[in-house]
Amino acid sequence: MALYQNDDLEYMIDDYYDMAGFEDDPFEETQQQRNGEDSDFEDDFDMTNPKTDTSALEARNGKDIQGIPWERMNFSRDKYREMRLKQYKNYESLSHSREEIKKGCKTVEKGSTFYDFQFNTRLVKSTVVHFQLRNLLWATSKHDVYLMHNYSVMHWSPLLKRGKEVLNVAGPIVSTVKQTGSLAQSLSRVQISTMAVKDNLLVAGGLRGELICKYLNRPGVAFCTKLTSDDSAITNAVDIYRSCNGLTRLMTANNDAQVRVFDTESFACLNLFSFSWSVNNTSVSPDGKLFAVLGDSADCLIADTQSGKVVGNLKGHLDYSFTSAWHPDGMILATGNQDTTCRLWDVRNLSKSLAVLEGRMGAIRTVKFTSDGRFMSMAEPADFVHIYDARSGYCKAQEIDLFGEIAGMSFSPDTEALLVGVADRTYGSLLEFNRRRCNAYLDSIY
Repeated sequence: MALYQNDDLEYMIDDYYDMAGFEDDPFEETQQQRNGEDSDFEDDFDMTNPKTDTSALEARNGKDIQGIPWERMNFSRDKYREMRLKQYKNYESLSHSREEIKKGCKTVEKGSTFYDFQFNTRLVKSTVVHFQLRNLLWATSKHDVYLMHNYSVMHWSPLLKRGKEVLNVAGPIVSTVKQTGSLAQSLSRVQISTMAVKDNLLVAGGLRGELICKYLNRPGVAFCTKLTSDDSAITNAVDIYRSCNGLTRLMTANNDAQVRVFDTESFACLNLFSFSWSVNNTSVSPDGKLFAVLGDSADCLIADTQSGKVVGNLKGHLDYSFTSAWHPDGMILATGNQDTTCRLWDVRNLSKSLAVLEGRMGAIRTVKFTSDGRFMSMAEPADFVHIYDARSGYCKAQEIDLFGEIAGMSFSPDTEALLVGVADRTYGSLLEFNRRRCNAYLDSIY
C-alpha cells in the first residue's frame, strides 16, 4: 500500500483527493464563519448548541441530514453532487479502464430503504490518518460506538449523547500485562491507522507498525508493542476472532507482508505467516478455520488459520484490495477493491466471483455484514454507503448519499443500527440509521 508519514495527523486525506475541485467552494460561507479554525475534540464534546445536530423529524421536514445549509450555498445539493461525481479523483495503484470495471457488474435495483436516517451529531468527529485505511469506527451495541480522533479513541453513547476518552496514545504507553518472554515494549505518540472492538477488547494498529490492546473493563493498556522495526511497515488491519477451538485470538496485517496471530490473554505471538506482498487486510471465517488475505496484488487469497497454507486464489479484481468480510454462514466472502468494486465469492466454488457490485465514485474501503446475514454494506472513501439485501441475491440496494470522507461504518450486533463516521473539517459527524421494520403501528408513532 502507499506509504504516508503524517506529522499533523488530522485530515491528511486532502493531500490525495481534490474533493471540491471548484473555483467556488459551496462550503465557503460556513468555513469563513468559523474563521478557518478547527475545533478540537474536547471543544466539540462541550458544545451544547442543538442546531449542529439533525433529527429524523427535522430531516423529514426538509433539513439536510448533515446540517449543510444549501440555501446559503453557491450551489444546490444536486448541482454539487453532479460536479463532485465528475471531478472526484479515485486513487489507483494499477491502471484499468472503466470498461474493464463495468464488465460483469451486477444489475442492481436501487431505491430501497432498509435503514432509515435517525440522527446526525456533529459533536463527534472522526479522523483519518491514512487515506486507504478506514476501519476507524466500531459499534459494540446500538448505544456504544468507538471512534478515533487525533490521538484518542473515544466512546460515544447515541442514547445519552455523551462521549468520553477510553484510550489516549499521545503520551507514553506501557503494557500492564507482564509475561516472561513477552514482546511488549513501551510506545509514544502513536498515529492510529486501524482499530477493532469486540468482546470487551479494543485493539488499535499504528502507522509505524504499532499494536495496542486494551480491555475496556480494565485500567491501563494490557499490551503494546512494535510488530516490526521497519517504520514503513504500517499495521493495516486488526481482526479479533474466535478460533476453531473457541478461544479469542487477534490477527494483524502489516506492510511487511506478515500476518501475525496473538493470544488475547498472554499476548504471546502464536503464529507468523509470510506472503509475497504487503498485506492490507485479513478477516477470519465464522468457524475460525480460514482467513482471507488481501493486499498489494489484484489477487486475493484464502488460507488456513492453523498453518497459513494458501487453499484458494481469488482472481477477478483489477487493483489492490483493502477490505473483506464473511457472511455469517461462512459460505460467502466479500472483498472490496480500489477498482471501485466489491466481489462476492462462494467458498465452495472459487473459480470465479459470484457477483460484482460497483460503487459510484471511489474504491470500496469498508465492507460489513449484519450478524443475521440479511444485509451487506459497503462504503466508498467518501460520500457513498451502499446497503444490499442478501435475501434478494444482492439485487436490491439502498444508497446513502452524503458529503465527506468516510472514516468507518459499523452495524450494531443486534442489526438494529448502522453507524457511519464522517471526517470533515466542518461537517465531521456521526450518522445514525435505524433498521426499518414492517410494522405500520410503530411507523405511525414515529
